Amino acid sequence: MIRAEPRWVASSYSNNGGDCVEVATNLVASRGVVPVRDSKNPGGPVLEVGAGAFAVFVDGVSGR
Repeated sequence: MIRAEPRWVASSYSNNGGDCVEVATNLVASRGVVPVRDSKNPGGPVLEVGAGAFAVFVDGVSGR
C-alpha cells in the first residue's frame, strides 16, 4: 500500500508575509483527518484534526 503524503496549502487570505497555518485536505478520504502545521516551521509538529471537527471549525470561522 502506498501511503499518501500531505499536500500542504495555505489560505489565499494569508498573503501577510508567511505568518499562517497550512492544511492538507488531501488526507480526508484516506485517513479521515486534516493535518495542520505552522507555515514558518514546516518541519515542526503537525496537529491532526478529525475531518468532522475541522468542518465545524471552518463553518464557525467563516460565519456560515
